[in-house]
Amino acid sequence: MPQFLLELFQEEIPARMQPQAASDLQRLLTRALADRGLTAANATTHVTPRRLAYIADLPAASAAMREELKGPRTSAPPAALDGFLKKTGLAKDQLTIQADPKGDFYIAVLEKPGRPAPGIIAEAAIEVIRAFPWPKSMHWEPSGLQWVRPLRSVLCLFDGAIVPFEIAGLTAANVTRGHRQMANEPFAVRDFEDYALKLRERRVVLDREERKAEIHRQALDAAARAGLQFRDDPELLDEVAGLVEWPVVLVGQFEREFLGVPNEVLITTMRKNQKYFALTESASFEAGPNGPAPQDGKAEGEAPNPTCHGEVRAERASNHAQRQSSAQRLSNRFLIVSNLEARDGGAAITSGNEKVIRPRLSDAKFFWDLDRKTTLESRLPELEKITFHARLGTQGDRVRRIERLAGEIAERIGADVAQAKLAARLCKADLVSGTVGEFPEVQGTIGGYLARAEGLGEAVATAIADHYRPQGPTDRVPTNAVSIAVALADKLDTLVGFFAIDEKPTGSKDPFALRRAALGVVRTLRENGVRLSLNSIVALALALHSAKSYEAERMQGSEQAADAKFEQLALKIASELSDFLVGRVRASLQAQGARFDVLDSAFDADATDDIVLFFMRVEALQSFLATEDGKTLLAGYKRAANILRIEEKKDRKTYAGAVDPAKLEAPEERALAAAIDSAAPQIEAAIAAEDFAAAMRALAGLRAPVDAFFEKVTVNAPDPALRANRLNLLARIKQAAHLVADFSRIEG
Repeated sequence: MPQFLLELFQEEIPARMQPQAASDLQRLLTRALADRGLTAANATTHVTPRRLAYIADLPAASAAMREELKGPRTSAPPAALDGFLKKTGLAKDQLTIQADPKGDFYIAVLEKPGRPAPGIIAEAAIEVIRAFPWPKSMHWEPSGLQWVRPLRSVLCLFDGAIVPFEIAGLTAANVTRGHRQMANEPFAVRDFEDYALKLRERRVVLDREERKAEIHRQALDAAARAGLQFRDDPELLDEVAGLVEWPVVLVGQFEREFLGVPNEVLITTMRKNQKYFALTESASFEAGPNGPAPQDGKAEGEAPNPTCHGEVRAERASNHAQRQSSAQRLSNRFLIVSNLEARDGGAAITSGNEKVIRPRLSDAKFFWDLDRKTTLESRLPELEKITFHARLGTQGDRVRRIERLAGEIAERIGADVAQAKLAARLCKADLVSGTVGEFPEVQGTIGGYLARAEGLGEAVATAIADHYRPQGPTDRVPTNAVSIAVALADKLDTLVGFFAIDEKPTGSKDPFALRRAALGVVRTLRENGVRLSLNSIVALALALHSAKSYEAERMQGSEQAADAKFEQLALKIASELSDFLVGRVRASLQAQGARFDVLDSAFDADATDDIVLFFMRVEALQSFLATEDGKTLLAGYKRAANILRIEEKKDRKTYAGAVDPAKLEAPEERALAAAIDSAAPQIEAAIAAEDFAAAMRALAGLRAPVDAFFEKVTVNAPDPALRANRLNLLARIKQAAHLVADFSRIEG
């Protein structure tokens, strides 16, 4: 098929908008062409800072179309017929009449001949350009077109020929331009292959992924030549690929005196303000008073956590050992991604960037040096002046609640209570530091550095630094027990508080990031294997939030009425928050491939009170159902349940009585009864011991006797007593399976 090429050439598109713009152009233009009878094949888009390009194979013309439209009855009022004629553009004598059981109807036959592709392309392109959904756009010329930045030219070719149309004072042609500084002269192209080749010759890498790969390759090479290591930053790499058309990586440096500032501050300054990549020394190092501390499985002096499973503890200790071995000192060199091959090899560009970064680093050092002169404890009064939320009090109020919660959680999970309470009391103190005021992204992290500089202990410092974690699905969770206690207290205080004032997420709106907080609770508990009754912690959190208003009501009115009101509110909030956490648990499991029906079958009223237990049950059940034993037993269960449902409806009674051994005639039914008698206590014991794998193995032992029973035994025997006994035996199959999960919710 002939090839269609469209390029929209403009001033620089913001990097953050480029991927979505490419996706929107492909979707909208492909649909606009299809609506007009042209089906695009092999459609792709490319985006650089200055251009959006669309390429596809199209038919030379749209296909002829024949369409029949049913009109009004022949007996309808004349106005109905007039409206139909106006809609179709036909005269009355061009209509036919079709008989129908409901009467005779007018039929219009519309025939549309095929149209050459160029005319359709012009219409579709104009429509898409005028309606393009930029997040932000601007006016710059009289036609009223809104576009992200001024359009400078439009290139539009079909089968090598120009498709002429005009928009925003521009006429589509076969001409574009290369790199702004190195090859800005106009040049003509014939097709996409010619277009891509000539752009590369004029210092433009059209493919975004190729630009990213080239930046990464050059960065690795530059770091290796400097004897350093490139610090991977996928988010920054994605952004920088949208800032350059011809990437050239250069190495800059700053004074070593700035390395006394915490790494996170230096990296934030470089990546956020200047889009520089950080480099690290190749040797691992020990943390000093200003450097990042190694984090192993538990902090120095911390008690072991008896509520964590041994395998989980071993795994996270291994992960921490890997992180410790990879901890590296930040270098005073950094990588600049230039958009220019300079004649001097980039010396002037590098020098200019070094001059720009120096005052920013000087500011960071000034604030950091100033902050270390004041203790975290002395900053706490300032938190009383910061409103957390108008209805939830100040940050000072919040810290007091978190401290109580953290102490309670620490006691239950075997963490050092005093350390947890100290870390919780100081976890928000860095909000009033100069460093966080200048670099809000490092809040929490800076508190950890300041605590370490004060000598408050590694467990306290790490807990302060990690209490916001995890901040997203890919962020790591806190891992030592003190950190877990403080992080959970922080998130649960937030969740309970906003649920208590009815500020729950609705639809896609979640202004207080409560879904993220809930998922953080779920991940922290699960990934650390922490066993914690959430319901009691939620009740304590609600009591702390309601303390002031609750006591005021008790003073002003009936204590009994106040107690009843609080109890009712507590039940309501606990129920709503439980449902919300269930949603996050289910979302987490579904993201890992768990089946909806398995989640339903494993869920019970206490699922969110011990999240780890729920995950264990689901994982064991899903593994069991993937085996041949699981599939066959499920089929037997379904057969038993269906027979019971039919017979109970017919008899208007429930079969759940004891099985009479004297009425077990067939060897297969005696074997099944014996198997259930043996398996049921094993399953109950395994469930009580939280050994779900053993429970599944015991349940699997019923597969063979259940199969044999249905193959050899007739349930609906002529003898009513024998029939009832066999139905009770079927009920025992259900009861045994339900010790593990509600198998009725599992799809066959």
